Formats: sequence, structure tokens, C-alpha cells
Amino acid sequence: MTARSFAAVDLGASSGRVIRARLDGGTLTLDEVHRFPNEPVPVGGTLHWDILALYRGVLDGLRAAGPVDSIGIDSWAVDYGLLDSTGALLGNPVHYRDARTTGVWRDVAARIGEERLYAVTGLQQLPFNTLYQLSAAIGTPQLAAAHRFLMIPDLIAYWLTGEIGAEITNASTTQLYDLRKRAWSSELIAQAGLDERLFPPLREPGTVIGRARDLDGGPAVVAVGSHDTASAVVAVPAADAHFAYISCGTWSLVGVELDEPVLTEAGRAANFTNEGGVDGTIRYLRNVMGLWLLQESCRVWGGPDLPGLLAEAAVREPFASVVDPDHPDFLAPGDMPARIAEFCRRTGQPVPADPPAVVRTVVDSLALAHRRTVREAAALSGRRVDVVHVVGGGARNALLCQLTADACGLPVLAGPVEATALGNVLVQARAAGAAGPGLAELRALLRETQPLTRYEPRGGQDAWSAAASRLGWDEP
Repeated sequence: MTARSFAAVDLGASSGRVIRARLDGGTLTLDEVHRFPNEPVPVGGTLHWDILALYRGVLDGLRAAGPVDSIGIDSWAVDYGLLDSTGALLGNPVHYRDARTTGVWRDVAARIGEERLYAVTGLQQLPFNTLYQLSAAIGTPQLAAAHRFLMIPDLIAYWLTGEIGAEITNASTTQLYDLRKRAWSSELIAQAGLDERLFPPLREPGTVIGRARDLDGGPAVVAVGSHDTASAVVAVPAADAHFAYISCGTWSLVGVELDEPVLTEAGRAANFTNEGGVDGTIRYLRNVMGLWLLQESCRVWGGPDLPGLLAEAAVREPFASVVDPDHPDFLAPGDMPARIAEFCRRTGQPVPADPPAVVRTVVDSLALAHRRTVREAAALSGRRVDVVHVVGGGARNALLCQLTADACGLPVLAGPVEATALGNVLVQARAAGAAGPGLAELRALLRETQPLTRYEPRGGQDAWSAAASRLGWDEP
């Protein structure tokens, strides 16, 4: 079989990358050819993404990648750009951590009805969901002048090809998408006071969008699972259906893969989300605030040696203090160690005395949140879980992976680290006829070509149950 090359554009919350992949028979290799910062910019009290700097980084990376058969783009969810009637961008996209949606979600959810929102979209309530961002923008000059709404990967694809559309896995995160109909929800768009003409035609992963006009050779741009978690889940190297996954980075996306959504009242009350996956699958999951707490702490400490901190944390007392990673206090950028200390004071726990103690508190707390969410996902979906797959950057964190195995009482398989890029590439390869037709074949290729690390659970569950009770968590 002729060797094929693909470029994966992977835009994360703190950096963007272009990765070149080569698929030659049964060998799949990745090479990061360009990395560039993604630094939000506050202007006039609003936090923006620097989208033009991101696009420049994308172009520089694609040129560095050299000739490729195709390009795929993935990014975080919920954020968007608006185009005017000429196709020009109306201002820099607003960052989901901006305060403009504060309180908005309650007003919108009360008007439409939380039960109705969940019945149509299956999405968890997050204060920065696209529905609430757009609702916060009603009455602004930008939204009044808008002709098209494009999520971040679709905006980059539009600039590359001139073609307008919305990839379905990312559209499913907007809370404006009808999960059963696999279409934009005219009902919810109207109830939100939005113009349905803003929302572009939907496209499936694997669709060829067009040709990259400003790159030599004009390689095809292919729609992949453009929500980065959708691509990451493609790259979960599971051998059967009885697995949970944790796509672990700034966020931990914890859940199971299903064929049909779970739209029960119990699922809504537990704030589980049903998001579209590749090949019509459902990502039944809940967002857990992931390594963000550790990242922000390290930023405050001036960029210390993280492996050294983790090694020191590993020998500190377990469960000295635990926090709820999803508490609103931890959402915005800021002095995370001080916030963790205040949470501990407020809940009558010892305040971590130094950075290693803070790191141990964070890692214990994340493992505890992983345990809670894996158990709830299994109970709410009726899906048996025999193994937990940790993919993404968190797969490098041996302490977190071991504690997650301990907390869940299940083996953890860690890897691949580059799950998002691999899932992106595999959908491109399949579209080019260079990979097998189904997810099972794509995952088998990963098991054959990617290194994995197995962590077996140690000890009993009593200590973890006691820690959960300190936070007032009911365990399934």
C-alpha cells in the first residue's frame, strides 16, 4: 500500500499544534511540526481568543508539514465566530471563560425549560454553552450584523477553503442541535430569539470540505470529529464496548460510548451530556475540571519542575484534603492555590502547606471526581465498565493514572497521549481509503502501533468513599 500523509490541526485552550502523520501499511507515526501559543486577550473588559494569531500559526504549521494528502481541524467546543454578509469576521471570538454569560443560563433555561432543553439536545447545563453565549450577545451590533455563525474549526476551514458548513460533533455541543433529528433545532433557535439563517448546513466527519487555496498543491480539507473530544474518543484503543474513557487535559471528559442517547430525568439531574460522536455514536459524559487546577497552580508558582512536584506529591499523605474540582471558584483564571486553600478552610480541612501538598490535593481530588463520574456514567447508561482508558496529556501523569485506577477499582490503560491528533488523522485516512471502515478497525490499528501503560488498582475502596463523603457526594 502506498504511504499516505495527513496533517492534523489541533487547537487547544493553551496552545495549537500542527502534526504530520504518515500511514505506511501497518505503521502509523506522528511528527509535531509546529506548536504555537493560544493566549487569550482581555480587551475592554471582555476576554477574547486571538483568532488571527491562531490562523497564522495554522498556516505556518501546514507549510512546515509539507505536501500532505489532506488536512483535518479540531478544537475545543462552544466558542464561535460571526461573519457578515461579505464573509468578513465580526470581531474576535469571545472566550468561554469570559464573564458575559454569568447568570444568563438561568434566565434562558427558565424561559425554555430545563427539561425541554435536555429532551431536545441531551446536553449538560454549563454556563458557557453556545446557546447562552449567543443569548448574551442578543442586542449587540455584532450579532445584529451577523450573516453566519461558525464554530472555531469551521471558521478555520472556511478561511482555508471558502466553504461554509458546520461539522456535526461540534454542532452537538451548542445546545441548539436536535440530537434525535441530527439537525439544528428550529424550535430552540426560535425560543432563544435567534435567527435560524445564521446556522450553516451540517456535515458529517469524513466529508471533504474543499481545497486549501493558499497552500501548495491545494490539499483537501476533510471534516473530522472537529470537537477535540470526538477525535480523542475515536482514538480510545478499546477492544470491546465495556469501557469508560477519560480524555484528560485542561478538562477531564469522563464517560462511555453509546449507540443511543440517554435522555432520562436521572441523567439530566446528574448533569450528564449526550454529544455526537463519529459514526453516529453518542459520547455520554460529564465535564470534570481537569488539569486546569494544576496548570493554573504551576503558573502562579512561576513554572516549577512538574515531574519533581508530582514525585514529591506521591509520597505525601493521601486524602489530607480534597476539593470539588467543579466548584465555580475554580473556573476562572487566577490564584488557584489560594482558592484551594480557601475551599479547605471553608470545609474544615487542613490547608495544604506547600506546593507538593497542593499538588497531592489536586490529584487526589481529580481521581475522586473520575471515580464518581465513571460510576455514574455506568449506572445511568446501564453500560458495564471493565476498564478505564485515559487518553490525552493526562496519560503522562503516572500519579493521576494510578490514583484513578485505585479510586475506580478498575484497571486503567493510559495512552495514547496524542489521542486527539490520532483520531483526527484516522478519520482523514479512512476518507482517503487508507484505513479500515469502522471504529473497531481504527482502534485495532492503534493497539498495534501505539504504546499503552496499564495501571492495576491497589487496595480497597473505603478511603475513597470516606473522601467522597467529606465533599457530600452520594456514590452510585
